[in-house]
Amino acid sequence: MKKTALICGSYAFDSVMVFHDRFKNHILPDKVHILNVSFLVPSMRKEFGGCAGNIAYNLNLLGADFAPMATVGEDFEPYLNWLKNCRISTDYIKVVKGTYTGQAFITTDLDDNQITAFHPGAMSYSQQNKVSDAGAVDIGIVSPDGREGMLEHAQQFFDAAVPFIFDPGQGMGMFAGAELLEFIRQATYIAVNDYESQMLQDKTGLDLAEIAAKVEALI
Repeated sequence: MKKTALICGSYAFDSVMVFHDRFKNHILPDKVHILNVSFLVPSMRKEFGGCAGNIAYNLNLLGADFAPMATVGEDFEPYLNWLKNCRISTDYIKVVKGTYTGQAFITTDLDDNQITAFHPGAMSYSQQNKVSDAGAVDIGIVSPDGREGMLEHAQQFFDAAVPFIFDPGQGMGMFAGAELLEFIRQATYIAVNDYESQMLQDKTGLDLAEIAAKVEALI
């Protein structure tokens, strides 16, 4: 039986560039206090991204029943049209006037080192969306988004007795140990990679076994 999943998270435009050299050849270690460099990036592509966007796309491929929830900027129309063409729900995507959709500018060198600049834009208003706006759902996902939105959506899922996955991703750094402990207390499932796992342990003071004991699954 299909279950309706509500995906709370970000939508973003990703500009991905390749620097055909190595950053280390252009950064002077004794001058980092007055750093002023420019990298020529002849290779560039633009992608539709964001955590909610990526999760939604993959769930759509699997034929799942889901709805994304996010805040986006006035420049979102190309992404919106693409979502509609893919038959992905846009019912709970809110346009925030006077803002840009989240933007990531990623430059990779020949050693696979990356320099990324990220503008959150409309993500900073994600708390304007409420879990209750989507009506009855079976499962939720709290993925990287605006800080207040992540805190409020986790609380709203918990208060509504809706099991949810806490997927902090790049948003981990926004939260103190006490806040992460509260996410762990509220969440049904937690999904982290190796680096995020170590950061979660360092910030909360819990080891993996202790974290796993507090949720139904630690992935």
